[in-house]
Amino acid sequence: MSVTNPTPNVEGTRLIRILFVCLGNICRSPSAEGVFRHYVSEQGACDRYDIDSAGLIAHHEGELPDGRMRAHAARRGYELVSRSRPITYEDFFHYDYIIGMDSANRERLLDLAPTAETAQKVSLLTDWADDAPKDHIPDPYYGGAEGFEHVLDLIELCVPQLYRKTIS
Repeated sequence: MSVTNPTPNVEGTRLIRILFVCLGNICRSPSAEGVFRHYVSEQGACDRYDIDSAGLIAHHEGELPDGRMRAHAARRGYELVSRSRPITYEDFFHYDYIIGMDSANRERLLDLAPTAETAQKVSLLTDWADDAPKDHIPDPYYGGAEGFEHVLDLIELCVPQLYRKTIS
């Protein structure tokens, strides 16, 4: 992954900018954002990161994450409070890492990437975990409670490794 446009934080250290992306930005990507934000906070590194999430479609723009996803996340101690927004052209230049949840997300992100350099920023969340049992984070929207729990399980598996690989 290439890292460009360093933005210093208050202490002058370059911020690490990560954008999580799924289709509508109401289940998987805001969950990844919330879990990663929580993990980074536990590590005492909040001031080192700029973390956000976005969707490939604007259908849910301005909405909170899906209520079922928020409920499952809250049971694990995560607060999902971001509002859905569509990815923008500028995001490809602002963020160091643009992380999709499944191969369809990745392919669409690669199609949207304005340059070859920005396309190099695109990956899947499961690419960051050496021991991920799946090659994607499945969409839980049309399923039951077990789907939301499974998504959180996978995100929790990937987040520590994403943190270790981006902070160093």
